[in-house]
Amino acid sequence: MRLEEKVCIITGAGGGMGKTAAKMFAKEGGKIAVFELNEERGQETVDEIKKEGGDATFFQCNVTDEESVKQAVSRTVQQYGQIDVLYNNAGIMIEEDHSVIDTTVDVWNKVMDVNVKGIFLTSKYTIPEMQKRKSGSIINIASFVAHMGCSVPQDAYTASKGAVVSLTKSLAIQFRPQGIRTNAICPGPIETPLLMEWLVKDEEAKKTRLSRQPSGRFGKPEDIVYCAMYLASGESDWTNGAILNVDGGITANYF
Repeated sequence: MRLEEKVCIITGAGGGMGKTAAKMFAKEGGKIAVFELNEERGQETVDEIKKEGGDATFFQCNVTDEESVKQAVSRTVQQYGQIDVLYNNAGIMIEEDHSVIDTTVDVWNKVMDVNVKGIFLTSKYTIPEMQKRKSGSIINIASFVAHMGCSVPQDAYTASKGAVVSLTKSLAIQFRPQGIRTNAICPGPIETPLLMEWLVKDEEAKKTRLSRQPSGRFGKPEDIVYCAMYLASGESDWTNGAILNVDGGITANYF
């Protein structure tokens, strides 16, 4: 199995792409530390993994709170003895996030706290554990919007994902000499409840968005997790500082 005996922290693993990642990683032999704020959802992910014969433990974690992250990482090490993979999946997209001229400071700060500060904190406390073994893989989820502007903006979200890309490169250069690789995945629009219920509320909206998508469909969580699995495994030993667009070709589309 590709991830046999690897201890994998996955943030935001109580739903969406995070839950899919937790279950797929477990099937490949990973030992999953489910970092999730919502206890019910986090435990549900663990229960589903165990039902399928996998190994997973729920650790309640608020990625915006330093003490919460510190404790969750510490408990993971106590449980499993090591950390091999940090999959920074947790992120938010807020409907009130618009242009800089009409986005409130509270909305801006909330998006930055989860999407950027969260990765800062998990990296801060996970990297020292990886340094002990001179091995590890950090996978950050950014977004295709880090590379493209939009006439219907979500400026806080876009700025946060640009920051994730830059931080990924910095970590990649700092820590690869110590055996730790850092890469980012930039998903295109993914078919999640959030996207379906908010961004494509009707067929016309869906048609408009798909008109710019060469693949003719939205992505599925599995499309992203397959790429993450490569980055988590030993197969990607020479992949470091990469910003991988997994977007169906949307960022390559001129018009």
